[in-house]
Amino acid sequence: MRKIIPIICFPLALALSCICASAQYRTDIGAGAESGTENILEDADTSDIPVVITLEQALQIALSENVSVKVADQEIQRTDYARKGTYASLFPQIDVSGSYQRTIKKQVMYMDLDMGGGTSGEGGSAGDGSGDSALAGFDTSEGLEVGRWNTWAAGLNATMPLVNTQLWKSLKVSGLEVELAIEKARSSRLDMVTQVKQAFFATLLAKEAFQVYKDVYENAVTNCQETEKKFRAQKATEYDLTRAKTNVANAVPDVYNAESSVILSLWQLKAVMGVDLDMNIDVAGTLDDYSQQLFYDSSQADSLSLEDNTTMRQLAIQAEQLAHTIKMQKYAYIPTLSAAFSFSINAMTNDFKFSQYQWTPYSYVGVSLAIPIFSGGKRYNDVRQAKTQATQLKLQTMDTERNLRISIRQSLVTMETNIKTYNAAREAVASARKGYSIAEKTYQVGKNTLLELNDARLALTQAELSASQAIYNFLIAKSQLEQTLGQDFIR
Repeated sequence: MRKIIPIICFPLALALSCICASAQYRTDIGAGAESGTENILEDADTSDIPVVITLEQALQIALSENVSVKVADQEIQRTDYARKGTYASLFPQIDVSGSYQRTIKKQVMYMDLDMGGGTSGEGGSAGDGSGDSALAGFDTSEGLEVGRWNTWAAGLNATMPLVNTQLWKSLKVSGLEVELAIEKARSSRLDMVTQVKQAFFATLLAKEAFQVYKDVYENAVTNCQETEKKFRAQKATEYDLTRAKTNVANAVPDVYNAESSVILSLWQLKAVMGVDLDMNIDVAGTLDDYSQQLFYDSSQADSLSLEDNTTMRQLAIQAEQLAHTIKMQKYAYIPTLSAAFSFSINAMTNDFKFSQYQWTPYSYVGVSLAIPIFSGGKRYNDVRQAKTQATQLKLQTMDTERNLRISIRQSLVTMETNIKTYNAAREAVASARKGYSIAEKTYQVGKNTLLELNDARLALTQAELSASQAIYNFLIAKSQLEQTLGQDFIR
């Protein structure tokens, strides 16, 4: 029979260290670990033999390859760029401009030529008209065209805020945006680590379940062979032989289902690690390796803190943001002062002889004071809106903390329950194994029936699965507690 792999893909939890320890957050992988990760991926991509990885190696690969981690890092970079863009508002804004205009139809100006002095008739002047002699005979009824055909202009403009309290406060809000993005990235990493550990332990659980069903199958085959020998020797009935063959047939689908479950659990592990699904990797260890972590100190329940919980941290940062936003909206009542400088130069011509252009410069420097007087209640309502948001966030924080406290208690109760379950299951495994050994020997000598042997095998199978399930449930509860407390993952 071809090689078989484990069963039933349950979602798995993390095996984590002391519940009350507060770990230092780590956002990167060392150069040595990163190099080792690359070697593992290269071997897994080319090797025909599965590359066995530990839980720590799986986490290192996920930290460098997982898409959600990369997206979170990009979000930090994006908010940092936004913060730098806000700081740019403190510096002078300098612009250079240039323009060219071609006149299609010149403007026409009309004017009266009566310059004062004695009049003679309509619009005429007395005497020899020394002041009007230049315009003598000019028909003003058609107007006078002004300007030239080509207009060239270039300029330099600079503005800079001198006093703008609202802008200054917005810089603090932008800085908190970066802090919030960093905390969200930490949350993404914690979620990713939880998923990796769940997938890793799901594979271990599937392998252990497979081993149980494999033993069931092998024992069924052995019992069938023994029963067939007895039947030929007329020491067993045809019913016993038929029942033995049925047990073998019933064990085969369980083994194939186990193989399918292990394949699925490995695919899930590869997916959360962010590697190709065709990579040839396997997991190291067994669930029993983590049985030493099955401890519970009830005195710790009251000392557990939500200080490192990522949700509470994000809410705290948002509360600080809203506090600064309220102040920023109030600062809208404060006058602003800014400085400005402008230099421009222009020329008007009828041709394109640039060397003969006469350029006329113009420049100024000044300050501008803006005093807010009336805005229809906009500034007042902006302040009220920000205060309402702060109140909403406070209520949300209280509700979130209450739910997290409930989650902590649920995890602790589940941990305590499964410690008791594991201890009982371990004793049951020892008793069931001894009972099956006795039943197997007595069946071989014909002192009991196949039905009694099957009952003993079923009791052993249930006891072994119960022990593995107890470890699994404990690790699930502990991982949930670890995530609730916000304890970080790489020590």
